[in-house]
Amino acid sequence: MRIKVVVYYLGWSLVFLGIFMLVPLFCSLYYKEIASYSAFGKSAAITLFIGATLIYFTTKAEKNLRRPEGNLSRREGLALVAGVWILAAVSGALPYHLAGTFPSYIDAFFEAMSGFTTTGATVLTSIEGQPHGILLWRNFTQWLGGMGIVTFFIALFPLLRIGATHLFEAEMPGPQAERLKARIKDTAKWLWIIYASLSGFEFLLLKVIGKLPFFDACIITLGTMPTGGFLHKDLSIAAYDSLFVSSIVTVFMLMAGANFGLYYSLIRHNPRRLFYNIEFRLYITIMVVASLAIMLDLAQNMGQPVGEAFSQATFQAVSIQTTTGFVTADFNTWPSLSRSILLVLMIIGASAGSTGGGLKVIRILVIIKYAFRQLHLAFSPKSVRSLRIGADVLPENIASGIVSLSILYFSALVIGSLIMSAMGLDLLSAFSSVAATLGNVGPGLASVGPISNYAAIPLAGKGILIICMLLGRLEFLAVLVLLVPAFWRWR
Repeated sequence: MRIKVVVYYLGWSLVFLGIFMLVPLFCSLYYKEIASYSAFGKSAAITLFIGATLIYFTTKAEKNLRRPEGNLSRREGLALVAGVWILAAVSGALPYHLAGTFPSYIDAFFEAMSGFTTTGATVLTSIEGQPHGILLWRNFTQWLGGMGIVTFFIALFPLLRIGATHLFEAEMPGPQAERLKARIKDTAKWLWIIYASLSGFEFLLLKVIGKLPFFDACIITLGTMPTGGFLHKDLSIAAYDSLFVSSIVTVFMLMAGANFGLYYSLIRHNPRRLFYNIEFRLYITIMVVASLAIMLDLAQNMGQPVGEAFSQATFQAVSIQTTTGFVTADFNTWPSLSRSILLVLMIIGASAGSTGGGLKVIRILVIIKYAFRQLHLAFSPKSVRSLRIGADVLPENIASGIVSLSILYFSALVIGSLIMSAMGLDLLSAFSSVAATLGNVGPGLASVGPISNYAAIPLAGKGILIICMLLGRLEFLAVLVLLVPAFWRWR
């Protein structure tokens, strides 16, 4: 492990994060918010200074990468990805703390980690009273984290030109990072082009047709496409009381939760791949079945008109499964069946290769097929049955990796719930808080429901949930390997 090489690139990541802070800084300047303007100025200066210092003292080590044998190793790639995300939250918390948004740095760190990991869980008790710059920074961090911070660097800068494959694989969600082009840099660039284009399209629809103010359309877009869920309204999307706004947001949440590689196929005039993709079809099927089940439950047990029940059920099901976290209703007051369905959707999550979190639809499918194969082998041990996903045979190493990660996921869910229960949370609050942060969803149930927040969680509990957010976003391995002593051996 060449620590200096990793530190060199961590320095560059801080430099770019410092530059990104200029966006909310100019926003604060435009709205004449002196306190937040000063906070962003100081935060950018501190971040840039630390980044530049790290680069200065490790430049000599980076020169080794210019030799063919100097490529970043897999271990260095994993360490760099985990380090970038942790440092992003550390530096991203500075504006909140310096502006006085959160007197406690832990709360600021919680909010920053929730932003970058696109979780959307907040410890803000009053959102609408915050300065525009702070509100923009919350959602801008989500937009940067949606497609991946490191992936952004790979796509736009020559900084990470060496060893990019390991970085891409460590950060992109899903069982196997999908290449759209032969070169990883080109793949990352296309993903960001699609991501930015969809963001721009949603913004135009909300601004031009929906006639929303510029700031509102921008904030909603920056929370939708990364499936983040932060918003500048205490009541979330319900504050607009607009069928058009909720419908547009529903469509783009649905798109954000699908594999972005499928959109590249549409661009390349291959629509068959979208409609014949088994994960996409299962993703839509789960969404439709869950929406209809919740609609019937609301209509029967709460007496809601069918049209209203359909609208609320569809929006909440899409929002929760894509792990966005926007709400148009307090589903905490819904019948037990509806809440249980939403809790299951939190765990299932979106598609691989999307900006959504959760366990991922493709993994659920593989686990089911794997279980049926084991059931068949129980009475026919000599038979040979390969795992097929559509027309493709799934390699055994990928299948075992999916099973292993699923075990880690549910183990973390159980252990985290027990720890949160030990801190005084009721069973539903404890379980849903872990499920919502581990799946990068945001709102949970009971005391962490859609109209509540995480401010009342004990300090140690917030630390546990911060770890859950990071584990969920980087899908365990890039974080857990840091705890293995052999991982840190020097080369």
